[in-house]
Amino acid sequence: MKYISTRGATDRKTFGEVLLMGLAPDGGLMLPEHYPQIDRATLDKWRGLAYADLAFEIMRLFATDIPEGNLRAIINRTYTAEAFGNAEITPVRTLSDGLKIQALSNGPTLAFKDMAMQFLGNAFEYVLKREGQTLNIVGATSGDTGSAAEYALRGKEGIHVFMMSPEGKMSAFQRAQMYSLQDENIHNIAVDGMFDDCQDIVKAIQNDAAFKEKYRIGTVNSINWGRVMAQVVYYFAGYFKATKSNDETVSFCVPSGNFGNVCAGHIAKQMGLPIRRLMVATNENDVLYEALQTGHYRARPAAEVEKTSSPSMDIGKASNFERYLYNLSGNNAAQTAARWKTLAADGAIDLQPLMDAIRASGFTAGRSDHAARLATIRETYQLYNRLIDPHTADGVYVAKHWRAENKSERPLICLETALPAKFEATVREATGLRAPRPAQFEEIEEAPRRVTVMANDVSALKDYIRAALA
Repeated sequence: MKYISTRGATDRKTFGEVLLMGLAPDGGLMLPEHYPQIDRATLDKWRGLAYADLAFEIMRLFATDIPEGNLRAIINRTYTAEAFGNAEITPVRTLSDGLKIQALSNGPTLAFKDMAMQFLGNAFEYVLKREGQTLNIVGATSGDTGSAAEYALRGKEGIHVFMMSPEGKMSAFQRAQMYSLQDENIHNIAVDGMFDDCQDIVKAIQNDAAFKEKYRIGTVNSINWGRVMAQVVYYFAGYFKATKSNDETVSFCVPSGNFGNVCAGHIAKQMGLPIRRLMVATNENDVLYEALQTGHYRARPAAEVEKTSSPSMDIGKASNFERYLYNLSGNNAAQTAARWKTLAADGAIDLQPLMDAIRASGFTAGRSDHAARLATIRETYQLYNRLIDPHTADGVYVAKHWRAENKSERPLICLETALPAKFEATVREATGLRAPRPAQFEEIEEAPRRVTVMANDVSALKDYIRAALA
């Protein structure tokens, strides 16, 4: 399997090369030349596999430059009951008739990002050792990516992590989880701005070819194909858990701000997984809702991005949307490059020519707000004795409203985003309860912190990286 850029001006790459490179040299996102097609016989073979075995069957179709024995060892080291607290890894639980939640947040940092990041950490280590290289990760987080990356990469030989987060915009738990790490290879940077400012700095550094090459810069954001590939696996796992046979179809509702999580669902559907519908749930920052419902995609400048009680989705530019639109355009790289040139110049692109393709791809969208997520957290606890976090609540709210109008939409799986402990203030506001948390995080807000506050400036980060690696 070889990989190409959505903008068509990058040489074909292997999986190992793509894993380490992040953004393509032409500014696009890397993705496979084709998606492997999974037939009914293969689905029948995969049904009932343990999670690690299923992950191996899927990933070996994409990571073809890693010998299968080595790939299996990486995966078996990643998806363990010890790391994820459950032998099923991603158990599916029923809320009500046909409405289910797939638990993705039992990993080391209590968020779904662990599902891919734990794999990425082990894959990075393998490829770097094989190639005799080092890697310096520059990333941006709106809450959960940062901690998941840091916990996956802390202490890894040959790797430094420079993780930016928007100062004061995450929950107290999220900040403490990241900033309390004392490992020498972990560098937390609180940027005076929003998540999109952090993401823009990542892209600016990725687009500086000389700096990127000299300092061996990579990324763990969802622009990294390895992360999206790992997320594809749990859509297959969720499907098998929620159905009795491969004659059935399912729908997924996915809380989304950057489009990475739901992009993995789109890829699973393209591969042949019987997905009927993919629902994107947004918060007040409804860029994706507007794009999918009206055909008008307008990136929000940082000043227009609201600070909400589901902060990991406080995003005004959906990076992975590019992979999706590339597929919808018939894998037309020239058209994709032109669209993103227009987006850079005008801040918006017209998707009306693609609306038929968007509908045919099974996508729809809904949005939530603070009052709705509080009511959903409260109702889910009262009816089902289950606490959920505010992002998952956005998904459950959108799913239930869709089901109210489309009674036959079942099974409908809501993807869990994080455990409620990470958003204690909102859960307490909704229910009056203190969300339970694992013992190792009981007093995390009081732990010593190691973080550098920085202006929203690319040059400042470059200077910081130079000094740290000197």
